[in-house]
Amino acid sequence: MRHRSTPPATPVDTSREGSDAAGGPDHERNATVPTPSDGNSCDDGAWREILEGRHADPGAVLGPRVVGRNAARGTLVRHVRTFQPMARRAWIVQDEDGARRSVPMRRTHRAGIFEALVESTPATDGRPGYTIRVDCGGRRHEFHDPYAFPPMLTDFDLHLIGEGRHWKSYEKLGAQLHAIDGVQGVNFAVWAPNAESVSVVGDFNGWDGRVHQMHRRIPSGIWELFVPGVKAGDNYKYRVHAHGTFSDRADPYGFGAEVPPRTASRVIDLDAYQWRDGEWMSGRAARNGLDAPMTVYEVHLGSWRRPGDDPTRWLTYADLERELVPYCVEMGFTHVEFLPPTEHPLSASWGYQTIGLFAATSRFGSPHDLMALIDSLHRAGVGVIIDWVPAHFPRDGHGLRRFDGTALYEHEDPRKGEHPDWGTLIFNYGRNEVANYLVSSALFWLDRYHVDGLRVDAVASMLYLDYSRKDGEWTPNCFGGRENLEAIEFLKQFNIQVHAHFPGVLTIAEESTAWPGVSRPTYTGGLGFSLKWNMGWMNDTLRYMRHDPVHRKYHHDELTFSLIYAFHENFVLPLSHDEVVHGKGALLDQMPGDLWQKFANLRLLYAYMWCHPGKKLLFMGGEFGQWREWNFDESLEWHLCQFDSHKGLAKSVADLNHLVRRERALHELDFEGRGFEWIDCHNWQDSVLVFVRRAADPDDFVMVCCNFTPVPRENYRVGVPRAGVYDEIFNSDSIWYGGGNVGNAGGILAIDVPSHGRENSLSLSLPPLAAIVLKPRR
Repeated sequence: MRHRSTPPATPVDTSREGSDAAGGPDHERNATVPTPSDGNSCDDGAWREILEGRHADPGAVLGPRVVGRNAARGTLVRHVRTFQPMARRAWIVQDEDGARRSVPMRRTHRAGIFEALVESTPATDGRPGYTIRVDCGGRRHEFHDPYAFPPMLTDFDLHLIGEGRHWKSYEKLGAQLHAIDGVQGVNFAVWAPNAESVSVVGDFNGWDGRVHQMHRRIPSGIWELFVPGVKAGDNYKYRVHAHGTFSDRADPYGFGAEVPPRTASRVIDLDAYQWRDGEWMSGRAARNGLDAPMTVYEVHLGSWRRPGDDPTRWLTYADLERELVPYCVEMGFTHVEFLPPTEHPLSASWGYQTIGLFAATSRFGSPHDLMALIDSLHRAGVGVIIDWVPAHFPRDGHGLRRFDGTALYEHEDPRKGEHPDWGTLIFNYGRNEVANYLVSSALFWLDRYHVDGLRVDAVASMLYLDYSRKDGEWTPNCFGGRENLEAIEFLKQFNIQVHAHFPGVLTIAEESTAWPGVSRPTYTGGLGFSLKWNMGWMNDTLRYMRHDPVHRKYHHDELTFSLIYAFHENFVLPLSHDEVVHGKGALLDQMPGDLWQKFANLRLLYAYMWCHPGKKLLFMGGEFGQWREWNFDESLEWHLCQFDSHKGLAKSVADLNHLVRRERALHELDFEGRGFEWIDCHNWQDSVLVFVRRAADPDDFVMVCCNFTPVPRENYRVGVPRAGVYDEIFNSDSIWYGGGNVGNAGGILAIDVPSHGRENSLSLSLPPLAAIVLKPRR
């Protein structure tokens, strides 16, 4: 909790008023509570709540009230009451006929209650018509009365939020910068239906919960207050009173936060950034199309690279804009995917235990700096996907856990509300406001940060009530099944709204089970995702590649099995961060054999992966052959790029990226069976695979030949779809990549020798532990 002595006000230069101002020591000794004659009285219990900062309706006690009219002068008589616990004296300041007039306020309670009766002409522009000036031990401050402004949330806003259909609730809740009739400030609004009272505390009021007590909007459970003078950059929290105690909470809708381990939210002016990516945004739908090339570079912002002079410091968003953007362009990746950029208290969670689903992490700079990074990537032709985590949230005391003293965002029953593997809490997807909060977060990143796709983490844990639970540790749904019906409906609604509001963006599911229709439209019974990670392909392929080549012939089915279901979903083939942590080792170190064979195996794996149906994803460091298992707290081993073997591996990945971009056959029909054809999937004894990839034009195709043993295959005969001359357009054994340069130079003529059920065939040299790609001349 913060404690500041700064009084609640926006400081301005003022002249000292005369000594006749009310509120001196003699008056204070005699003050008790306001008298009923002031037209705005309340009982002692209400006063006690105001003085203790826990009144549920402070506007009923504080602020202005019309108590009469002066017909002769045409003025209104207002009674104004304010609570200024740090002030010794106070005045009402009015601007009339170009002159400023100060009316002393009477101190009616020693704790800092001041009152006055003032006359003024009815305001035509909606302004309060006055400001309050206070003297805090010789320091003068002047400010607008927050209780003189009406609520900004409409009844329709409250209805939509309660219904769970206010898709842009991020424009209403949280800390919204506004100017009301020329008065600049922030409208604070937070959902806490079971709280006894809520105050906003921050830099602007000395973190004093008595100063800005919020209005309860019945029956929505939302608390709201417009605070004049608050500006972008100010830190704040909500002080939530419940069950006789209170806690200071970060704003669930906060757009920014302090750098951890500090935990306050920060007022952010998101509109201050001017985007320059109009060309990218207008063509995004085509670039994200299912028939477009897609190779994704997965990046953890805090460990991609560290400054050479201080390896303990993170690169900033601005540093990443200078270094990461040109690197992605050079390597040919079509998209970059950031591990969760949302605010999270624990760096060791990699961002997956987030507190602020609307706040960009401040570790690397401001929200505007992240916008600039995304803007720069777009202008360089690189799309941006972020990991988004609606599956669970951490237990940190300043976060969502028991936010208003009850299980508000989570389930009360730990069998539904607690995640046994991660020690986190699970969102209550059946509560309208919670589902609205999550969908609104997704739309926020697409809207305000121009993000091109959302990869949804841990979908399997959302779909099943018994996920990672033993018998007796979970409760069935209303039909007696293990499916989480509320989560399923939430995921469908999430996808419907994302695709309706932002056509052309991608939603990607990390889903590891055989749940049907994950990437099929909701109107056909699917969940509605654009793409799904193919965890089965990843597990089978890595298991196969870890085998010593001499044993691979006994595991040939681990390679071929993926093509049985390859077109059941719109798959992404992921070699993600999860495959290089928790003792698994780096990808290069997982490959068998001596040093040369390790690099050859990894180049072969990438070539096979890039030519296999599906979009591609590779975690950072894998492209140049990181030796060490990934550590979130250290830079990648960039010094390895000085060695030819590592440079060659990186060159092969870059060339594969450009190959996929260039050859329609390798991306147009990733999700259709007519885009793939086996030539030979039965040669298990030699561990050789041969297949064809086709474009939408069936005459536009390439042939892929993979040799998973270290034995070169000379004069290896392969059937081909048609006669003609074939050129080798990629060879993972090229000398440029650090290979042995075994291959097929020049054109290779297909002759009319039947093979593999085809009338024509080629005689090839298959390099060891390598893949080659052939294309017929047209």
